[in-house]
Amino acid sequence: MAQPLLAAATAAVSSHYASSPAQVAAFPVRRRPGGVAVRCAPSGGVAPAGDTKSTLKVGSPIVILEAPVMLKTAASVPSLRHNNGQVKVGDVGRVMARKPKDVWAVRLAVGTYLLDGKFFRPLDADGGDDESPDE
Repeated sequence: MAQPLLAAATAAVSSHYASSPAQVAAFPVRRRPGGVAVRCAPSGGVAPAGDTKSTLKVGSPIVILEAPVMLKTAASVPSLRHNNGQVKVGDVGRVMARKPKDVWAVRLAVGTYLLDGKFFRPLDADGGDDESPDE
């Protein structure tokens, strides 16, 4: 006798709480009026024509334009230290890796450091020599 009564009560309760999948979303979605779509790359992922950093790749030579005040080592456990003349303007190095937010691992004569892109530019291999080699 208790079984049919229990089955009837369960059916009544489950039909009250059950609804079709179209009515209940798995996660509530909030829509804001006037939402903005944000892209991570400017101009649809294409680098601007004047962007010299886009030509940099692993192994590219660079020259330091401005000496950073603080240096962060590119070791597995990086350390931040004051630049006491280790990295100077005009030092030449080589790109070892690209990191997020225009940070580059650069190998210099004094070690490998993580440098922001504003501190260096690509080294022109043929720039600066206007004299012919025959003279």
